Amino acid sequence: MKRRTILNLAVSASAAAGLLGPTAARAADAKTFVLLHGAFHGGWCWSPVAERLRAEGHRVFTPTFTGVGERAHLLNPTVDLNTFIQDVIAVVEMEELQRITLVAHSFGGYVASGVIDRIPGRIASAIYLDAPMGSNGVSVLGEAPADVRQARLAAAVDLNGTRAIAPPSSTAFGLSEAARVAWVNRRMTPMPLRAYETPLTLKGPPGGVQPKRFIRCVEPALPNIEASGRYAREHGWRYSELRTGHDAMISMPTQVAEMLLVD
Repeated sequence: MKRRTILNLAVSASAAAGLLGPTAARAADAKTFVLLHGAFHGGWCWSPVAERLRAEGHRVFTPTFTGVGERAHLLNPTVDLNTFIQDVIAVVEMEELQRITLVAHSFGGYVASGVIDRIPGRIASAIYLDAPMGSNGVSVLGEAPADVRQARLAAAVDLNGTRAIAPPSSTAFGLSEAARVAWVNRRMTPMPLRAYETPLTLKGPPGGVQPKRFIRCVEPALPNIEASGRYAREHGWRYSELRTGHDAMISMPTQVAEMLLVD
């Protein structure tokens, strides 16, 4: 083989290695995210954030709980909080996920705490985005302030034999831009009342022993999340604030994605 050919091959190999190096490093740094939605929402609400995370090379799963979102046709009288917890565990097991960054928004915090308690070995860290972490033996309604509890019960309707809570306008979740309000309003679906009434069962502390972070949405701040933020601060969780309303993954998707990537 001529010397020039050998040199050309060497240069080509070196260039290829230079191209593959960052890609390999990026793959090695990739995280696995499981993003949990809140009440009345579905996995769809995470799409603006998921797109940004995937563009950075991360694996992202956005399961929808039984009976809501695109799974609203599965609503039935047996659906409760434990159903939601099992929904997420099933995704983790079927996709064979490990070292998960589990992110929960709003009502999804109760689900996240249940998932972490049942399969702690699969969870690397947890992030609660304006999400209550719950308490052992207490239901969502049992822990809610009186005004929130009364509002939820007053909104209960009968859907083909299942008691469910009708969704409010998304303005209740801090959204104000007309297009975003309309986008969320036309996608929200009723929540099974039984999910609010089911006590959360935990063997350990809420959020487990994994590294945890609480992100509080403060403009405007929902008063019923304040106790959860205080618990996080008092129990050594990493704590930060985001200057937007409750549905931050919709109002500030870029900022939320950036915050999820902070170690």
